[in-house]
Amino acid sequence: MKKLQCSTKQRSAQTGFTLMEVMVVIVILGILATLVVPRVMERPEEARMTKARLDIQSIGQALDLYRLDTHDYPTTAQGLRALKEQPDGVTRWRKGGYLSKVPSDPWSNDYIYLSPGLHGDYDLLSYGADGQPGGEDSKADIGSWNLDG
Repeated sequence: MKKLQCSTKQRSAQTGFTLMEVMVVIVILGILATLVVPRVMERPEEARMTKARLDIQSIGQALDLYRLDTHDYPTTAQGLRALKEQPDGVTRWRKGGYLSKVPSDPWSNDYIYLSPGLHGDYDLLSYGADGQPGGEDSKADIGSWNLDG
């Protein structure tokens, strides 16, 4: 019985980490953080840009359905509201609308809609992170005519 107590005391003295072991783990985590965090921080903007492209595609599909029913795209004045609320003078509009809500872009700005557009029957675009025309990278315009990249 005495022998069992002795080995238990020896084991409890050996459990836990030494200060040196904890310091080594902290240094390793610090090195990993300096390598990984900059790459991860770029991802939110990429995700927002991808969401904007997907929103533009889905709004474009709703616009195409609107055109099938009404034989024309909404005017610039009617805007994207025409996909949610029936515009005055428009017959053959789908009951319930074409979108449950008109989304904002991932930067909380309204999508820009022009009909007729400069690049086709309509232009649908987001001005990107800065909310201003032009720009590069995350500040670049994302339009229905340039969804590839």
